[in-house]
Amino acid sequence: MNSLNVKQIEEILPHRHPFLLVDYIEDYVPGEFAVGYKCVTFREDFFRGHFPQEPVMPGVLIVEALAQTGAVAILSKEENKGKIAYFGGIDKCRFKHKVVPGDKLRLETKIMKQKGPVGIGEAIATVDGKVAVKAELTFMIG
Repeated sequence: MNSLNVKQIEEILPHRHPFLLVDYIEDYVPGEFAVGYKCVTFREDFFRGHFPQEPVMPGVLIVEALAQTGAVAILSKEENKGKIAYFGGIDKCRFKHKVVPGDKLRLETKIMKQKGPVGIGEAIATVDGKVAVKAELTFMIG
């Protein structure tokens, strides 16, 4: 298994705190898939304003975390090193379970196809084996 800590992730992704939403990568194969984790804490900046009486991680940030996980897989390919992966689209996105402080969010993105600078990834975020979010993500390498 190939794992990455946050400093190694920062060598691949341009994101930085507070917008780097992946704490570590458990396993990845360049150009194929990545499995990462976000340890959700009450100290996250977004909880101050996103339902303070019932803190819930915004779904759009879960999708972003999935995209960042996929970007690790795609940008770790030799020919993509130093480039940026941009969102090209989000399809078939479904929110199934809340993510709250204390959750360990498992992020898995598989690269299903790529043609030139455009590709599609199948992404799923889970907490304790329960699906929180599923989506098909389109990316563009620039």
